[in-house]
Amino acid sequence: MAELQGKTALVTGASRGIGLAVARELIAAGAWVAMVARSAEPLTRAAESAGGHAIPADVSTTEGVHTLAAYLGELLGDAPDLIVSAAGAFSLARLDQASPEDFDRQISANLRGPFLMVRAFLPAMLRRGTGHFVTIGSVAGRAAFPENGGYAASKFGVRGLHEVLRAEVRGTGVRATLVEPAATDTPLWDPIDPDARADLPSRASMLRPEDVARAVLFAALQPPGVQISSIAVEAAG
Repeated sequence: MAELQGKTALVTGASRGIGLAVARELIAAGAWVAMVARSAEPLTRAAESAGGHAIPADVSTTEGVHTLAAYLGELLGDAPDLIVSAAGAFSLARLDQASPEDFDRQISANLRGPFLMVRAFLPAMLRRGTGHFVTIGSVAGRAAFPENGGYAASKFGVRGLHEVLRAEVRGTGVRATLVEPAATDTPLWDPIDPDARADLPSRASMLRPEDVARAVLFAALQPPGVQISSIAVEAAG
Protein backbone atom coordinates (compact mmCIF):
# COMPACT_ATOMS: atom_id res chain seq x y z
CA MET A 1 0.00 0.00 0.00
CA ALA A 2 1.30 3.46 -0.89
CA GLU A 3 -1.87 5.50 -1.30
CA LEU A 4 -0.53 8.22 1.01
CA GLN A 5 3.05 8.22 -0.26
CA GLY A 6 4.52 11.70 0.06
CA LYS A 7 1.80 12.86 2.47
CA THR A 8 2.42 14.05 6.01
CA ALA A 9 0.19 13.43 9.00
CA LEU A 10 0.00 14.29 12.68
CA VAL A 11 -1.79 11.97 15.10
CA THR A 12 -2.44 12.91 18.73
CA GLY A 13 -2.92 10.32 21.45
CA ALA A 14 -0.58 8.15 19.41
CA SER A 15 1.13 6.21 22.19
CA ARG A 16 -1.76 3.74 22.58
CA GLY A 17 -5.30 2.84 21.65
CA ILE A 18 -7.01 4.40 18.67
CA GLY A 19 -4.27 6.97 18.10
CA LEU A 20 -1.57 4.32 17.83
CA ALA A 21 -3.73 2.19 15.52
CA VAL A 22 -4.38 5.21 13.28
CA ALA A 23 -0.67 6.04 13.14
CA ARG A 24 0.16 2.47 12.12
CA GLU A 25 -2.53 2.48 9.43
CA LEU A 26 -1.33 5.76 7.94
CA ILE A 27 2.31 4.67 8.00
CA ALA A 28 1.40 1.41 6.27
CA ALA A 29 -0.30 3.51 3.59
CA GLY A 30 2.93 5.41 2.96
CA ALA A 31 2.49 8.59 5.00
CA TRP A 32 5.14 10.25 7.15
CA VAL A 33 3.49 10.44 10.58
CA ALA A 34 4.25 12.65 13.56
CA MET A 35 3.06 10.72 16.61
CA VAL A 36 2.14 12.96 19.53
CA ALA A 37 1.35 12.13 23.16
CA ARG A 38 2.15 13.51 26.60
CA SER A 39 4.25 10.65 27.99
CA ALA A 40 7.62 10.54 26.25
CA GLU A 41 8.74 6.97 27.02
CA PRO A 42 5.58 5.12 25.91
CA LEU A 43 5.37 7.38 22.86
CA THR A 44 8.98 6.69 21.89
CA ARG A 45 8.40 2.94 22.13
CA ALA A 46 5.21 3.20 20.09
CA ALA A 47 6.88 5.32 17.41
CA GLU A 48 9.82 2.93 17.15
CA SER A 49 7.47 -0.03 16.67
CA ALA A 50 5.24 1.78 14.16
CA GLY A 51 7.91 3.66 12.21
CA GLY A 52 6.62 7.12 13.13
CA HIS A 53 8.26 10.30 14.41
CA ALA A 54 7.73 10.79 18.16
CA ILE A 55 6.94 14.31 19.41
CA PRO A 56 6.03 14.48 23.12
CA ALA A 57 3.51 17.29 23.72
CA ASP A 58 0.39 18.06 25.73
CA VAL A 59 -2.09 19.15 23.07
CA SER A 60 -4.68 20.20 25.65
CA THR A 61 -2.53 23.24 26.48
CA THR A 62 -1.92 26.35 24.40
CA GLU A 63 1.80 26.16 25.12
CA GLY A 64 2.06 22.53 24.08
CA VAL A 65 0.30 23.07 20.77
CA HIS A 66 2.26 26.26 20.03
CA THR A 67 5.56 24.41 20.56
CA LEU A 68 4.33 21.49 18.45
CA ALA A 69 3.24 23.74 15.59
CA ALA A 70 6.51 25.67 15.64
CA TYR A 71 8.54 22.45 15.59
CA LEU A 72 6.58 20.95 12.71
CA GLY A 73 6.72 24.24 10.82
CA GLU A 74 10.52 24.09 10.92
CA LEU A 75 10.65 20.37 10.19
CA LEU A 76 8.13 20.23 7.34
CA GLY A 77 8.05 23.82 6.16
CA ASP A 78 4.24 23.71 6.30
CA ALA A 79 1.30 22.23 8.18
CA PRO A 80 0.79 18.46 7.84
CA ASP A 81 -1.58 17.29 5.12
CA LEU A 82 -3.67 15.38 7.64
CA ILE A 83 -4.29 15.97 11.34
CA VAL A 84 -6.02 13.29 13.42
CA SER A 85 -7.12 14.32 16.92
CA ALA A 86 -7.32 11.05 18.82
CA ALA A 87 -6.07 12.05 22.27
CA GLY A 88 -8.73 11.51 24.89
CA ALA A 89 -9.74 11.05 28.50
CA PHE A 90 -12.60 8.98 29.87
CA SER A 91 -14.06 8.20 33.25
CA LEU A 92 -17.43 7.29 34.71
CA ALA A 93 -19.24 9.06 37.54
CA ARG A 94 -22.76 10.19 38.32
CA LEU A 95 -23.19 13.95 37.97
CA ASP A 96 -23.78 14.40 41.70
CA GLN A 97 -20.55 12.54 42.45
CA ALA A 98 -18.24 13.69 39.65
CA SER A 99 -15.36 15.95 40.61
CA PRO A 100 -14.89 19.28 38.84
CA GLU A 101 -11.25 18.32 38.26
CA ASP A 102 -12.19 15.14 36.40
CA PHE A 103 -14.83 17.00 34.38
CA ASP A 104 -12.23 19.60 33.39
CA ARG A 105 -9.72 16.86 32.49
CA GLN A 106 -12.13 15.31 29.99
CA ILE A 107 -13.13 18.65 28.48
CA SER A 108 -9.47 19.63 28.09
CA ALA A 109 -8.34 16.40 26.46
CA ASN A 110 -11.38 15.67 24.33
CA LEU A 111 -12.61 19.12 23.27
CA ARG A 112 -10.03 21.80 23.97
CA GLY A 113 -7.29 19.73 22.32
CA PRO A 114 -9.01 19.45 18.91
CA PHE A 115 -9.90 23.16 19.05
CA LEU A 116 -6.29 24.11 19.69
CA MET A 117 -5.12 21.90 16.82
CA VAL A 118 -7.52 23.60 14.41
CA ARG A 119 -6.52 27.03 15.67
CA ALA A 120 -2.82 26.25 15.21
CA PHE A 121 -2.84 24.55 11.80
CA LEU A 122 -5.89 25.78 9.91
CA PRO A 123 -4.37 29.12 8.78
CA ALA A 124 -1.57 27.35 6.88
CA MET A 125 -4.01 24.88 5.35
CA LEU A 126 -6.24 27.72 4.17
CA ARG A 127 -3.28 29.52 2.61
CA ARG A 128 -2.29 26.53 0.52
CA GLY A 129 -5.89 25.41 -0.15
CA THR A 130 -5.53 21.82 1.08
CA GLY A 131 -5.64 19.92 4.36
CA HIS A 132 -7.76 17.51 6.32
CA PHE A 133 -8.83 17.43 9.96
CA VAL A 134 -10.10 14.12 11.32
CA THR A 135 -11.49 14.19 14.84
CA ILE A 136 -12.30 11.10 16.88
CA GLY A 137 -15.69 11.65 18.46
CA SER A 138 -17.89 9.01 20.05
CA VAL A 139 -21.34 7.49 20.08
CA ALA A 140 -21.52 9.35 23.40
CA GLY A 141 -21.58 12.55 21.36
CA ARG A 142 -25.05 11.62 20.11
CA ALA A 143 -26.56 9.45 22.85
CA ALA A 144 -26.77 9.95 26.61
CA PHE A 145 -25.45 7.22 28.88
CA PRO A 146 -25.50 7.25 32.70
CA GLU A 147 -22.26 8.34 34.37
CA ASN A 148 -21.03 9.93 31.12
CA GLY A 149 -21.53 13.57 32.13
CA GLY A 150 -18.02 14.85 31.48
CA TYR A 151 -17.34 12.54 28.54
CA ALA A 152 -20.67 13.24 26.83
CA ALA A 153 -20.29 16.98 27.34
CA SER A 154 -16.89 16.85 25.65
CA LYS A 155 -18.01 14.62 22.77
CA PHE A 156 -21.25 16.52 22.11
CA GLY A 157 -18.99 19.58 22.05
CA VAL A 158 -16.61 17.89 19.60
CA ARG A 159 -19.53 17.26 17.25
CA GLY A 160 -20.52 20.93 17.44
CA LEU A 161 -16.92 22.02 16.87
CA HIS A 162 -16.70 19.74 13.83
CA GLU A 163 -19.90 21.12 12.32
CA VAL A 164 -18.69 24.70 12.69
CA LEU A 165 -15.31 23.80 11.19
CA ARG A 166 -17.03 22.06 8.28
CA ALA A 167 -19.15 25.15 7.63
CA GLU A 168 -16.19 27.51 7.83
CA VAL A 169 -13.91 25.58 5.47
CA ARG A 170 -16.52 24.78 2.84
CA GLY A 171 -15.13 25.64 -0.60
CA THR A 172 -11.57 26.24 0.65
CA GLY A 173 -10.06 22.85 -0.21
CA VAL A 174 -9.71 21.98 3.48
CA ARG A 175 -11.76 18.99 4.62
CA ALA A 176 -13.15 17.89 7.99
CA THR A 177 -14.25 14.43 9.10
CA LEU A 178 -15.75 13.28 12.40
CA VAL A 179 -15.32 9.58 13.22
CA GLU A 180 -17.74 8.44 15.94
CA PRO A 181 -16.99 4.94 17.24
CA ALA A 182 -19.06 2.95 19.67
CA ALA A 183 -17.30 1.41 22.68
CA THR A 184 -13.76 0.48 21.67
CA ASP A 185 -11.38 -1.78 23.57
CA THR A 186 -8.58 0.61 24.50
CA PRO A 187 -6.57 1.24 27.69
CA LEU A 188 -9.08 3.97 28.65
CA TRP A 189 -11.23 1.14 30.00
CA ASP A 190 -8.49 -0.34 32.20
CA PRO A 191 -9.37 1.56 35.43
CA ILE A 192 -13.07 0.70 35.01
CA ASP A 193 -13.02 -3.05 34.21
CA PRO A 194 -16.25 -3.17 32.18
CA ASP A 195 -16.29 -6.98 32.30
CA ALA A 196 -17.10 -6.72 36.00
CA ARG A 197 -20.22 -4.61 35.37
CA ALA A 198 -23.47 -5.86 33.84
CA ASP A 199 -24.44 -2.35 32.68
CA LEU A 200 -21.38 -1.96 30.44
CA PRO A 201 -20.41 -3.77 27.23
CA SER A 202 -17.83 -6.51 27.62
CA ARG A 203 -14.42 -5.84 26.15
CA ALA A 204 -14.82 -8.83 23.85
CA SER A 205 -17.92 -7.24 22.32
CA MET A 206 -16.26 -3.86 21.71
CA LEU A 207 -14.67 -2.55 18.54
CA ARG A 208 -10.92 -2.94 18.17
CA PRO A 209 -8.78 0.21 17.69
CA GLU A 210 -7.87 -1.07 14.23
CA ASP A 211 -11.54 -0.96 13.24
CA VAL A 212 -11.64 2.76 13.93
CA ALA A 213 -8.27 3.31 12.26
CA ARG A 214 -9.55 1.80 9.02
CA ALA A 215 -12.43 4.29 9.03
CA VAL A 216 -9.93 7.14 9.39
CA LEU A 217 -7.88 5.78 6.50
CA PHE A 218 -11.02 5.49 4.35
CA ALA A 219 -11.77 9.17 4.87
CA ALA A 220 -8.16 10.17 4.26
CA LEU A 221 -7.97 8.27 0.97
CA GLN A 222 -10.86 10.06 -0.70
CA PRO A 223 -9.94 12.27 -3.68
CA PRO A 224 -9.55 16.00 -2.95
CA GLY A 225 -13.06 16.83 -4.15
CA VAL A 226 -14.71 14.31 -1.81
CA GLN A 227 -15.33 14.90 1.89
CA ILE A 228 -16.60 12.24 4.27
CA SER A 229 -18.21 14.52 6.82
CA SER A 230 -18.89 11.85 9.45
CA ILE A 231 -18.53 8.12 9.98
CA ALA A 232 -20.35 6.14 12.67
CA VAL A 233 -18.55 2.90 13.52
CA GLU A 234 -20.16 0.16 15.59
CA ALA A 235 -19.65 -3.52 16.24
CA ALA A 236 -21.88 -5.80 14.21
CA GLY A 237 -24.20 -8.18 16.03
